[in-house]
Amino acid sequence: MILKITMAVSGILLVLFLYVHMIGNLKIFLGAVDFDHYAHWLRALGTPLLPTMWYLWIQRAVLTLAVLAHIYTAAVLTIRAKKARPVKYAHRPKVQGSYAARTMRWGGVIVLLFIVFHILDLTTGNLNPVGDHEHPYANVVADFAPERWYVTLFYALAIISVGFHLWHGIFSAARTLGQQTMKGQRRAKAIALALSLVLVVGYLSVPFAVLVGLVD
Repeated sequence: MILKITMAVSGILLVLFLYVHMIGNLKIFLGAVDFDHYAHWLRALGTPLLPTMWYLWIQRAVLTLAVLAHIYTAAVLTIRAKKARPVKYAHRPKVQGSYAARTMRWGGVIVLLFIVFHILDLTTGNLNPVGDHEHPYANVVADFAPERWYVTLFYALAIISVGFHLWHGIFSAARTLGQQTMKGQRRAKAIALALSLVLVVGYLSVPFAVLVGLVD
């Protein structure tokens, strides 16, 4: 039970970050000045109590721990589930479930690979055509330019995977944290789907806006 709660709580923490990060990303529609100002504000957040950039490093440390806890608990729970069914049946009935549930582990792998790419691309700038920490707006526009369509495609695949992962994850977290009635589960499924769609649309609006020239 402790592992399931750890997985649910770490997942909730990551989901909250995703939504806050999405809201920040949408500032790109306000223009280069506002978007760059927001990015610089994040670096100075917490000053003068904290030195410049400390808030971001604290945030990164907490998120890293949350990701590691989420992966670890998922792996342990998966192994335990397999050990609980050591005998393979010749004729095992097909288990019905949502696409999101059936692809949970593969979705997690795709998301993990995307996190690594995203850090190297828009955080450190190593894989970005511009890689200028002083002009984040220019980095984003260069990243999703039409000639780099493969980056947009990978980004879209990763975000859609996040959406499926989130859809199943929110519903599972709701059950783990006590939502067991049929009515409550139906409500949890609807809320999980709505929140996942909002996240996917919000994140994908940025690269596709750059791709079609709405943001340049």
